[in-house]
Amino acid sequence: MYRSQQLALKYLAAAIVIFGAMVVAGLMSAYYYINPDFLFGLLHFNISKTLHIDTLVIWLLFGFIGAVYWYLPEEFGIEPVGIKAAEVLFYVLCAAIAVVTLVFVFIQYGPSNEVGMWLVNQGRKYVEAPRWAAVGIVVVMLVFAYNVIGTAIRARKITGIVGVLIVDLIPLIVLYLDAFPAARNMSVDLFWWWWLVHMWVEATWEVLIGCIMAWALMNLLGTSRRIVEAWLYIEVALVLGTGILGLGHHYFWIGTPQYWLAVGGFFSAFEPLPLLGMVIHAIYDAGTHHMKTTNRPAFYWMLAEAFGNFIGAGVWGFMMTLPQVNLYSHGTQWTVSHGHFAFWGAYACGVISVCYLVLQKVRGSAFLDGITWRWAFAALNVGLVGMVGALLISGFAQAFIERAQGGSTLEAFIAGQENFWFLDGMYARFAFGLIFAAGYVVLAYDLLTIGRRLPVHAMAVAE
Repeated sequence: MYRSQQLALKYLAAAIVIFGAMVVAGLMSAYYYINPDFLFGLLHFNISKTLHIDTLVIWLLFGFIGAVYWYLPEEFGIEPVGIKAAEVLFYVLCAAIAVVTLVFVFIQYGPSNEVGMWLVNQGRKYVEAPRWAAVGIVVVMLVFAYNVIGTAIRARKITGIVGVLIVDLIPLIVLYLDAFPAARNMSVDLFWWWWLVHMWVEATWEVLIGCIMAWALMNLLGTSRRIVEAWLYIEVALVLGTGILGLGHHYFWIGTPQYWLAVGGFFSAFEPLPLLGMVIHAIYDAGTHHMKTTNRPAFYWMLAEAFGNFIGAGVWGFMMTLPQVNLYSHGTQWTVSHGHFAFWGAYACGVISVCYLVLQKVRGSAFLDGITWRWAFAALNVGLVGMVGALLISGFAQAFIERAQGGSTLEAFIAGQENFWFLDGMYARFAFGLIFAAGYVVLAYDLLTIGRRLPVHAMAVAE
């Protein structure tokens, strides 16, 4: 293997470990809704929620970087430029994540001044990491961009996929800089904060996972480069044409002009379509060649990626972004339902698919199609869909009781939290969360042992 691919294995392994931390923090956060006195005085709910969301972002980012480091040398046939710096920064990044986690758990709060922002917490939702850690993330992404761009320059060629990736790296880095300013006007702060949250996660990440899925589809199904690159160009066009305008669905309630109600609500539904089209076209093309693939786990996870992205990000997103609906759904568990479904479908399933493709190259495919991955696939997806449905029920109860009937008053909020439909949804969410956690354990076991264990009939023959 190339050194870059050895580094990719480390990134993907770290991603799965951080995925586990996200599951633990998610279960804790779900349990707080059932038992608000849980860990009273030791760990507040908002800390467990912060850990859950931040580890979600980090494990997916690790998965993306690992996938690019894996496919980059195969794309050009040479070792990526600056790989030694990337290897060093991997360990620095892992150490930084460990330190930030310890700060969140044991210190939790800091003073509302520059010291608190630099050493404890920036205080901005989804980018809570202290400023020194945020600077470190920028450095890691700059080196990552240098690896990609420098390799293309040394190879003296740019393929369509790498060209799109290079263009995407610019907003991927620049938009994260929105995490640093501390505007005192809340509308101004939220305006630019949404550029980071929406455009970084819902636009640049969509293009990044599109590049990774293009490589993966060529690897998995032998799809022609012409097909995947054509859909990748369509994705970039839709992100530019609809992603920026779709950003307006976050502007409904932060003091921006009224026209954003119609613009944001309409255009935000189109972003997931190109990735769905790419996978469907690839499968159709593969069908004409009798669907030849030697990696069934990766194939199933890629299908889950395509349709989960379309339903979770597209259908679920459009269902709640129209202003007539968002007036009642904004900030409820309805939003959380969409968030879980979208992140899982748009990104997580794709990273897991790449993990199986990588392991096929590393350990061979002789025992790849076992029973363990099927249990993991079933438990994770059943658990996720169950959580999404339970959260949707609780969100509906909130929309009706807190918003439509109660008018968003404090009394209406308390009544909504005590409503039996809301509480039943919270219990169901925790139960399905346990199923999801069991699926994670089986997945981690499968990824760790696949290719290293013999099936029962092979052991009998050996004996």
